[in-house]
Amino acid sequence: MSLIEKHGAEIESIIARYPHKRSAILPLLFIAQDEYGYLTDAAMREVATLLDMPPTDVFEVAGFYSLLYEQPVGRWVLQVCDDVPCAFCGAEDLIAALQAKLGIAVDQTTPDGMFTLQRVKCLADCDHAPVLQANLEYYHDLTTPEKVDAVLAELRRRAESGEKLSISGRYADR
Repeated sequence: MSLIEKHGAEIESIIARYPHKRSAILPLLFIAQDEYGYLTDAAMREVATLLDMPPTDVFEVAGFYSLLYEQPVGRWVLQVCDDVPCAFCGAEDLIAALQAKLGIAVDQTTPDGMFTLQRVKCLADCDHAPVLQANLEYYHDLTTPEKVDAVLAELRRRAESGEKLSISGRYADR
């Protein structure tokens, strides 16, 4: 089923917000990413068709933004800030704990498809370092194994509960 067939009303509403159709590219890419789990070539071409623009333009946008994924990722994308303030406050220990608990390295996804682990620069929450962002939700002061265990358990519970999740943060304001 195509994006327009499944999300037609939402897509039309988004496009109507902009004076130029092509300005809706990011919201439509977020819809495609949530629908397919990541941005396949076919998904990006579908967005290009919806916006009457060359596929190359869509590929360029997708390649530029760090919250757009062109490879499969887990239901939860775990991003750990490793910039200087977080590094001084334990980011490397947090990354090591996540790698050990999840059995994966940075830029890998757990075999069950639940978690992808990434390093990122500056999540702009230095006073609560080390910081983990899970699908755009912040978890602060993760300085003990117990805190890390609690966050992972909460995220797993939420995913298994059937809660609508968005790796792009599409549902964050709803």
